[in-house]
Amino acid sequence: MSQAAGSPLAETIPRAGLVPALFAIALGGCALIPGGTPPEGIGTAAIELVDTPFFPQERYQCGPAALMTVLTNSGVQTSLDALVDQVYLPGRQGSLQAELVAATRAAGRIPYQLDGSMQAIRTELEAGRPVLVLQNLGVSWYERWHYAVVVGVNPEKSQVVLRSGTESRHVTDAQTFMRTWRRSDSWALIVLRPGELPTNPDQHRYYQALSALEETGHFSEARGGWQAALDRWPGDTVALFGMANAELALDNFPAAESLYRQLLTQNPSSPAVRNNLAHALARQGEKTEAVEQIGLALDSVLDDEQMRLELEDSLREIQGGGDH
Repeated sequence: MSQAAGSPLAETIPRAGLVPALFAIALGGCALIPGGTPPEGIGTAAIELVDTPFFPQERYQCGPAALMTVLTNSGVQTSLDALVDQVYLPGRQGSLQAELVAATRAAGRIPYQLDGSMQAIRTELEAGRPVLVLQNLGVSWYERWHYAVVVGVNPEKSQVVLRSGTESRHVTDAQTFMRTWRRSDSWALIVLRPGELPTNPDQHRYYQALSALEETGHFSEARGGWQAALDRWPGDTVALFGMANAELALDNFPAAESLYRQLLTQNPSSPAVRNNLAHALARQGEKTEAVEQIGLALDSVLDDEQMRLELEDSLREIQGGGDH
């Protein structure tokens, strides 16, 4: 369960929920214990992204400050005040995970959640990307939730280096970090520029991130993401469909048509592809073929009432000139 942020006794809320801010070192949370056992996946060599920017938090506002760090690092020009307005909830004295993700999309970046392992953090640091994490620095009966940004690890000393709170370089024992991080179900986020892939991408999770970005209207940025996916997984049908839909949304109708036709060579019976191809054709004035494509799609969905209704809507739109 995620918890409300910042208040002395945080109330429990639903899983999507509020995640916190910290204004002081939590009870037993961040004491440095030198010489601990390095956690699995931390690697063998020290790495630290020393040029990562730092924005000290105001009281309870670690969410906006941590987000500002990773967004600025990815080249976004914004301000802490603007992010506070976007993600900070004064009544809860904290920020939602969902709000941080939404603000990342609003900035034209791709928020990608890591798999919750130290190895995933390590590989992203090696790629030059700091990692935004959620910790619970308190104890079971007095929770203190906190956003921070991992900028380095030192396997020899079993340490993790963070931009945290008011400290530009907070060094903590790696096992202590793992313990406080696991209390958030090891929630970790990186910010990707359009066209970037995570170091070891989970295909399904990356596609979900791109689809969510498209839902906010950032089709150009999503197109860059789909192109990166096609470079990594050539011919993948989901990536091709995503790329085609982005081209269609951007009024690049010939490019969209070409991609839909490529998809039909792989899956001739797909009614969704034929439907979207019909729209791309109609927008180019090819109404006759567009209607033919809808007809072929209708023939393939005799037992799918919902898809049939959607195709019939498309047919009426095309015949009525709505795609011109």
